[in-house]
Formats: sequence, structure tokens, C-alpha cells
Amino acid sequence: MANNETVKPGKYTELVYRLYQIEPDGKETLVYESDEAEPEKLVFGVTRGVLPVLEKALDGLAAGEKFNVTATADEAFGHHDPEQVVELGREVFEIDGKFDEENIKAGNRLPMMTADGYRIDGLVTEVTPTTVKMDFNHPLVDKTVRFDGEIKTVRDATPEEVAPAHGCGCGDGCGCGDDCGCEDHAEKGCGCNGCH
Repeated sequence: MANNETVKPGKYTELVYRLYQIEPDGKETLVYESDEAEPEKLVFGVTRGVLPVLEKALDGLAAGEKFNVTATADEAFGHHDPEQVVELGREVFEIDGKFDEENIKAGNRLPMMTADGYRIDGLVTEVTPTTVKMDFNHPLVDKTVRFDGEIKTVRDATPEEVAPAHGCGCGDGCGCGDDCGCEDHAEKGCGCNGCH
């Protein structure tokens, strides 16, 4: 008997997708591709952080159906926020009292933890004798992007699957993108706006 379930609130959904960055001249660059063997997992309408434009494109699809949605910066990862650029004391980056010069260099992207325990990625933009300047804006801020993918599974979510979705919203694969596209997975540039 065929499974006629469609994506709607409360449904456990697995999907695979490719995420492209679209340049002003229309050229597309692949920035992330999910693994067919490990689809992104989410509980639709419950997992936090899924971009609304992506959520709208997924709503009502069944397993085997494809989606292709383009999102402007306003609909995707927003615009550069100067408040997301911070200066931290070098001591934050010390290991056993020694500054981590190998990894703390301008241009490197680093995993960090927020005060409330969420993992976020930041870009080192400047290192001085006393501070390290970090930019915590999403890597695809100010960019138009395109999601091109396919629904793999749709079924009722179990209570266990719903419960974790109320947390960060990112599972291992984060849920579309973080993975649902989370800042947890910002270096992947996935489809969520962060674990908030």
C-alpha cells in the first residue's frame, strides 16, 4: 500500500537538497549538498529555524516529490548586522594559558558557544595583540540562494522526535538545513536561520 502522507505540521520529514548561492549576474555556485545516505531530518512546523520560504515550498509535498525555491537575502539569511561583529579578549582563545595562534587567524571560521549553550560559527576578521574580532553573521548573509531537493520520507512524528525539535531544532543533520540550516551548521550554509 502506497504512503500518501504529505508534509504538514507535526509530520516527520526527511529530505535531501543542494543549496546554491546566486550571484547578481545570475551565476550559481553550489555551497552545500546534503548526503543521500543521511537525509536532513525535521518535524515540520515544530523544528525551529527552517526558513519560512523553504517551509512554504515543502508544505503539502509527498515522498518522491521535488522542490526548487529561490530566496532573496530578505527571505533567507538576512543582511549584514554590525551587532553580530564583536571583539573578544585574546584570553578567550587560550588553551592551557597559551593563545591558539594556529587556528585563530583572520579568515578562519570557528565554532563557538553562546552564553546559553548554543553552538554558533564565527569568522575571525582581525587579530590584534589584545583582541580577536569575530563576525557571527551567517556566511550567506546578503546573498540570494536556491534550494533544489527532494522529499524522501513523510510520516507521523513519534513523541521522541517531537521533543528534541523543541530544543535547538538542529539534529545531527539539523532538519533541512541546520540540517534545518542552522548556525550550528553555518559553515555548511544550510537552510535555517539559526538555533534561536
